[in-house]
Amino acid sequence: MDKLERQIRKHKTKLNRKFRQEGSLKTLFTEDPAAGLNPSSEMEEELDDLEVVRTKRFTFKPMDVEEAILQMNMIGHNFFVFSNIDNQEVNVVYKRNDGKYGLIEKTEVGSY
Repeated sequence: MDKLERQIRKHKTKLNRKFRQEGSLKTLFTEDPAAGLNPSSEMEEELDDLEVVRTKRFTFKPMDVEEAILQMNMIGHNFFVFSNIDNQEVNVVYKRNDGKYGLIEKTEVGSY
């Protein structure tokens, strides 16, 4: 357990360091007040060029939510897709801005 906690802390520190660096995702999404709300023609061209450049395929190991959170933290991602052992569905756990975790489950149309 101590080893896992140490690895999680290490990955969290690494993520925080990357997040604070110039050119990180945080600075990528800051708004430029001079840019206004209308997208530029350059931005429209970029949107037209959306392209999938990498596809990953893998098998899901059935696990519970707690194990999925541990796996997510160990690999240093802010979300993790897994096969939920409790409901045999594909679910997603994610790290929230408040430091807590969220779970995304599939629902059927009309059962909100």
